[in-house]
Amino acid sequence: MNHSLNIIMNKQARKSVMSISIFLLIVGLLGIILPQFMAMAVTLFIGWLFILAGLFTFYITWHGFRDRWVVWLKPFIFFAVGLLILFHPLAGSAALGLMIAVYFLFDGFAGLVFAWELKPYPGWLWLLFNGLLSLLLATVFIIGWPFTSAWLVGLLIGISLFLDGLTLLMLAMSAEVA
Repeated sequence: MNHSLNIIMNKQARKSVMSISIFLLIVGLLGIILPQFMAMAVTLFIGWLFILAGLFTFYITWHGFRDRWVVWLKPFIFFAVGLLILFHPLAGSAALGLMIAVYFLFDGFAGLVFAWELKPYPGWLWLLFNGLLSLLLATVFIIGWPFTSAWLVGLLIGISLFLDGLTLLMLAMSAEVA
């Protein structure tokens, strides 16, 4: 059975995808080379997102629910968490690292269970390898936490952005121009 997929892009779309992929490759490479900088940048970005969410929910609360005091808790919590992250970015990075460690734990256990379920079928060893690798990453995070968060968060985000850029570049280069 032959399964093929042809990707067709016009010249402008291909040029845009290639530009975005090169940008992601550069940002990802910077994250790999300077992981502490990437971790701080992501942590501060998340802090500003909380501040922005606090402002939006404050606006909605003011215009729709200002007579109920309980509704004011949500904008206050968003704003307070955003300020905490902005004024204490190392603690924010450590919290982000802990969340990533928990993710890798769940991902690792899910991968092992999935590999066990698919054991007689081809490819189950790759799932086992993926699950074990996720558990190893979780262990590295947890053993060194909170100190590893300052560089491991940035490194993983850098690797992820680099691979996203590489994938987009390969897709754009393999696409047929319409």
